[in-house]
Amino acid sequence: MKAHWIKVFLRLALSMAFLSAVADRFGLWPEEVSAWGNMESFLAYTASLVPWAPEGLVPFIGWAATILEIIFALFLILGFKTRLTAQLSGILLLAFGLSMVFTFGIKAPLDYSVFSAAAAAFALSLMKTPFLEIDNLIRKK
Repeated sequence: MKAHWIKVFLRLALSMAFLSAVADRFGLWPEEVSAWGNMESFLAYTASLVPWAPEGLVPFIGWAATILEIIFALFLILGFKTRLTAQLSGILLLAFGLSMVFTFGIKAPLDYSVFSAAAAAFALSLMKTPFLEIDNLIRKK
């Protein structure tokens, strides 16, 4: 029974982390606690994480990450395709963390708990029994 609630906690914690980062990009957090404050600043940060990418590709990468984070957050909250969404979330977070390592060194992703979040996503993907998820309704039909 406790494992079910841990699964819910993992889903909500990952979702809130994604939504918080997205909210920051849209200027929804106060300036004193904001990492980027707007999409332009986030895209500049994205460019620093992908120095190998052509400049014209950076907005696509930044917006793609943002859209994926919104989709993953909503799917995790609802419990829709939870295992797949958790796996994809882990991959996205791991890619982000590795980009940070190669660009800024190991301290940055550790300070922002990126690898911890990736590990949480992968752990969530291993929890097979649905609980408080739309997946329950889909399986019953």
